[in-house]
Amino acid sequence: MKIYQQALTLRERRRGFHIITGEIEEALPQLDEINTGICQVFIQHTSASLTINENADPTVRMDFEMFFNKTVKENDPDYEHDYEGSDDMPAHLKSAILGSSVTIPIRNGRLALGTWQGIYLCEHRNRGGQRRLIITAWGE
Repeated sequence: MKIYQQALTLRERRRGFHIITGEIEEALPQLDEINTGICQVFIQHTSASLTINENADPTVRMDFEMFFNKTVKENDPDYEHDYEGSDDMPAHLKSAILGSSVTIPIRNGRLALGTWQGIYLCEHRNRGGQRRLIITAWGE
């Protein structure tokens, strides 16, 4: 069994849903040494999240942002946690809904994503800053 782990700091991105599959693959070139395995990508933040979805049509990512903004509204007077700005508590809720990690099979040295799948960084803050990921891959 081979186990590899790499920290990756993503550059700051605007609020929205961003495909980061290529950056993850570049950060862990040892993937090509694993024929059959698993890759877990974990984000070390509570106001951004990760998910897997459509990688071809950018309107899907735009619709994700629209849906989450409608579903988890800013400036709700019932929020107690509001001292970091109107986007902070909604960012925590969106992150909890989507999750902090994704797990992808590795097959023949590559992430076994479907043809139209990509890994998204879901940036829920207006100014979230750089985001840190831990990528762990294991297998044979």
